[in-house]
Amino acid sequence: MSLRSFGYWWLVLCLPGFVFAQARSDWLIDGTSYTASFKPVAGQSHRFALSNGLVARTFLLQNEVGATIGLEELPTSQNIFRAVRPEAKVTIDGVCYDVGGLTNQPNHAYLKDEWLKEMTPSKHALAFVSAEVGEPLERFAWGRKRHHAPHVKWPPEGVHVTLEFQPPAELQVENDFRVFVHYELYDGVPVFCKWLTVENRSDQTLTVDHFASEILALVEHDSRVESRAGVALPKPQTLHVETDFAFGGFTSENANRHVVHWKVDPEYSTQVNYRRESPCLLVVEPTYGPAQKVSPGNTFESCRAFELVYDSTERERRSLALRRMYRVIAPWVTENPIMHHLTVSDPATVERAIKQAAEVGFEMVILSFGSGFNIEDDSPENLTRWKKIAELADQVGVEIGGYSLLSSRRIGGGNDIVSPPGQKPTHGHCPALTSPWGQAYYKALREFYQATGFDLLEHDGPYPGDVDVTERLPWQAGEADSRWVQGQIANEFYRWCREQGIYINAPDYYFLNGTNKCGMGYREVNWSLPREMQLIHTRQNIFDGTWYKTPSMGWMFVPLTEYHGGGAAATIEPLNEHLEHYRQMMESNFACGVQACYRGPRLFDTEQTQNLVADTVAWFKQHRDILESDVIHGRRPDGRQLDWMLHVNPQLDTQGMLLVYNPTNRKIVRNLKIDLYYTGLQGECDMASQSQGVSTLSIGDDHVAVVPVEVPPQGMQWIRFFKR
Repeated sequence: MSLRSFGYWWLVLCLPGFVFAQARSDWLIDGTSYTASFKPVAGQSHRFALSNGLVARTFLLQNEVGATIGLEELPTSQNIFRAVRPEAKVTIDGVCYDVGGLTNQPNHAYLKDEWLKEMTPSKHALAFVSAEVGEPLERFAWGRKRHHAPHVKWPPEGVHVTLEFQPPAELQVENDFRVFVHYELYDGVPVFCKWLTVENRSDQTLTVDHFASEILALVEHDSRVESRAGVALPKPQTLHVETDFAFGGFTSENANRHVVHWKVDPEYSTQVNYRRESPCLLVVEPTYGPAQKVSPGNTFESCRAFELVYDSTERERRSLALRRMYRVIAPWVTENPIMHHLTVSDPATVERAIKQAAEVGFEMVILSFGSGFNIEDDSPENLTRWKKIAELADQVGVEIGGYSLLSSRRIGGGNDIVSPPGQKPTHGHCPALTSPWGQAYYKALREFYQATGFDLLEHDGPYPGDVDVTERLPWQAGEADSRWVQGQIANEFYRWCREQGIYINAPDYYFLNGTNKCGMGYREVNWSLPREMQLIHTRQNIFDGTWYKTPSMGWMFVPLTEYHGGGAAATIEPLNEHLEHYRQMMESNFACGVQACYRGPRLFDTEQTQNLVADTVAWFKQHRDILESDVIHGRRPDGRQLDWMLHVNPQLDTQGMLLVYNPTNRKIVRNLKIDLYYTGLQGECDMASQSQGVSTLSIGDDHVAVVPVEVPPQGMQWIRFFKR
């Protein structure tokens, strides 16, 4: 029986001494009862559990010993932990220290409680001092301007635990220091956060050469005896891990490849794989550096790792869990303004575009790439010009922003990244953020937004993680610290933008540092295909991209004018001549809760076009809360039959909304079997569509309802589901 169909009625022994013998709701439907705490484990001395009823990380804290001794996914009572490792590792002034942990475990395939009595810290382990409990920290301020999601909170609610470690006397360290290992667990989601800080308590500067902020020996994914070239051994599937030191990718896995490592475990001698090559040891550590100097009395802080514990192998449930995590740890991703990408930048055209946006309900005008807009022009004349435009936009309730290119450009004069032998910049060329040009660039961006009041930055080619061998004092000593320093410069700028309420489109995974939107995932030249092909690709890209992103996290594209070729067959201009296609493109994006870059010189050219755009936008705003909620993937578009997706949100009055598209030239009448489990509706509910009044719908014990649909040729039908 699957976890979902089981309905989360269970009797679970979650920890020794802790028994839940009651019905608990599914946290993906109602997570309010799952509150985080850090408490002693009943009946077991020196054991403490960081738990919220969904996950539990158990610690042994005694006699200078601090170690994780358990990690469990509670609803199914699955232990995903098999062996004790240090809580972290730090290399300071060339000496590597274990932070807590225990050694001498007899077998690393599993851990028995009685073994713990005989296990001891390593010779180079820092000793546990104390634990402190508080609330989660606000990583940075969120200047919230766009209230599109009604139920998000910042900072997340939960518990923050800090374990302090110090060098024991026998280590005789030259410079005194403390290491603090921080853990957060959030209410209502099975998500931990972990990082460390190093405090210099000596009177000399010390260097944090390297750190590993998380080391977890986890249960392997499966038992494969053989290792064969070209066939990768799978990493554990119980844990999703990403950090706020991410760059250079449209997905979290690509963007964290340099810091989240799944390694072989040399101590795991009893694993089934003959060569002992199972990648079942999670290590969160930067590939380079950080090689950071810490002056007396100051503190170094590592990146943060966020760990989502999955409770199922089902793809949709895992996807919903991931999307819920983003709404909790990076709630600004729920901001989702409707955007016009303007391809010209002369003031008269910009003013007209702003007025058009206001008239049809668009919320943002972006001076797009190729428009002639230059955000780096810091002349008083340029700043004054755009300040006046921003004031005009503000008067009519429209936000305005602009485009800037960073990576994939050559600056010259010693300002470009010089890669180590065998490497090259990700985009061919990249300025060094620690160079004079890089410092002046970020200074110019800040000054532009402060002077003009612009609301958005479309930042193309953010720092992609390129390593630079050049000495660029005082910022950068060379290769070892270049990635860390440049990553911090990029992250600090995005955090500043988030604090100012500046919306950020960036084609990289900087979400955990404040960016709002990344590409949903598409091939740019596909927008040069004939219009009818673009429609199918649009919904396919959304269907595929929302496995890893909420609808509001990924932008799509609508070429009002020619983009990468294709001629008249690929574009909507003249708009009034292609109204049906314009409508279909808007419905394909809006109805999935996704905003596209509507790129061209205008949004409408006739009154008829204006009415079409205004009506479609008004429909979206009427149903915005549910349309921007999570999606259940129905049938992937293929151009042959109906394709559909279902929005779900048990906290809204409209708890579900079905969107059905007909890509054919014939009307299709059909009964669809729709699983309404994640709407929270049971037994009977009401449903309503654009063409029919309210009627009653029966929901089976398996949560499936038979929903009749009638979709016109090349059309869309929507149906709302809500309590009777």
